Amino acid sequence: MSYATSLYLTAAEIGLSITALVLLLLAAWNGDRSARLLTIIAVAALVGAAIFSIGLFDRSASEVAGRAFGDLYRADAFGSFGKVLIYLASAAVLIVTPRFFTQLGGYRAEYPVLMLFNAVGMGIMVSATDLMTLYIGLEMSSLSSYVLASFLRQDDRSSEAGLKYFVLGALASGIILYGVSLVYGFTGSTNYDGIRAAFALDFSTGPLFGVVFVLAGVAFKISAVPFHMWTPDVYEGAPTPVTAFFASAPKVAAMGVLVRIAMDPFAGEVDAWRQIIIFAALASIVVGALGAIGQQNLKRLLAYSSINNVGFILIGLAAATAAGVASVLTYLTIYVAMVIGSFTALLMLRDPAGQNLETFADIAGLSTRRPALAWCLLVLMFSLAGIPPLFGFWGKFVVFQAAVQADLVALAAIGIAASVIGAFYYLKFIKVMFFDEPTRDVETSSPVSHWAVLGVCVAILSPLGYLLTIPLGEWTAQAAASFVAAM
Repeated sequence: MSYATSLYLTAAEIGLSITALVLLLLAAWNGDRSARLLTIIAVAALVGAAIFSIGLFDRSASEVAGRAFGDLYRADAFGSFGKVLIYLASAAVLIVTPRFFTQLGGYRAEYPVLMLFNAVGMGIMVSATDLMTLYIGLEMSSLSSYVLASFLRQDDRSSEAGLKYFVLGALASGIILYGVSLVYGFTGSTNYDGIRAAFALDFSTGPLFGVVFVLAGVAFKISAVPFHMWTPDVYEGAPTPVTAFFASAPKVAAMGVLVRIAMDPFAGEVDAWRQIIIFAALASIVVGALGAIGQQNLKRLLAYSSINNVGFILIGLAAATAAGVASVLTYLTIYVAMVIGSFTALLMLRDPAGQNLETFADIAGLSTRRPALAWCLLVLMFSLAGIPPLFGFWGKFVVFQAAVQADLVALAAIGIAASVIGAFYYLKFIKVMFFDEPTRDVETSSPVSHWAVLGVCVAILSPLGYLLTIPLGEWTAQAAASFVAAM
């Protein structure tokens, strides 16, 4: 393959990298007064990268299956689907970010630059077909995330979140590197095709340890139990727009990585890793549901909610089939809309002095003071709970269906039973907003940009979202099929 073709296939990441470097220079020359302009440019670049990725969606049907740079990178439909979600989620978060930081002491120009570099890393992650390429993308994303978590330098909680994320993230990276070393030592290759071929010949105890360590490191990135300990503290302490970002785009990237390495280099050893995935799925569902029950901080509650939802997504992966992969992508699409909508609503919850409202006590009686926002939150919470006829129900349905079709009936049954527990704290949201007496004044207006993002998310999650089931099913099936075909 020519370098021209490889450069074309990676044009989204290259374009975002060049844009980020140019914006970095502009930030250095003009300072923070150019922050909003840089944000607009960054949003445009992310949307452009998403559109380009859509254009590569059918690349897997070509004679080279979208392989670039000696099969270090694969621009197939699976990777393209993940990148569209990543770039659009990042753009949505950037749209609702400036107001938050402006009211807390100023919006700095470095923020959109860090978001772009993070997006580049995540784009590389979901398309990586070599462990070294994967690690480069992972660290590029992680380093930006550490800075973003501690972006509010004057806030002790933000500094603590950044430190915890850095320390535990470095530990996870070390675990992944150790696993990569074991895999390379026993297979003699870091390329996914080479690893799969070597495992087909010999899969002894040594390679098994490598697989376990790699999966454990990636499990940290998706905040799956028992590697979830960082999530509540980081989600609570990080600035709310950053938390919205952590709960959406990086989750898609990390889950894309997990699906690809499980179904590509480790595809022949399903029985070896499936039990790990099943344990992580059930533990995440139960711990996420039970851990959220006693929470009073809304961001902390949504952190446990994300752990809970990761468990449901892993049920789809445990199926280890094309239908399972498609169900994972479907759930991720709906999940991104749910979390971005939820955190956008939190950003709109302010008192007249501009202080953020972050506890249940703060939103008591919200329906009497901001009824439109309260009803939007009702749709979001019921969708997260998977209550029909909202679209969040469809995400849970497809993963359970994939599990049943793969003869994992017990797993599906336990997942359905455990999901009932999670409904409690979502219903608590509704009870506090609609039935408790108001205790605090709430800002009566919000920017048009916030309403636009929230409106799109709520529209997707409403019963209108079921109009997307056919095209979404076709897209996810195509992504899963191209991925499986490329194995």
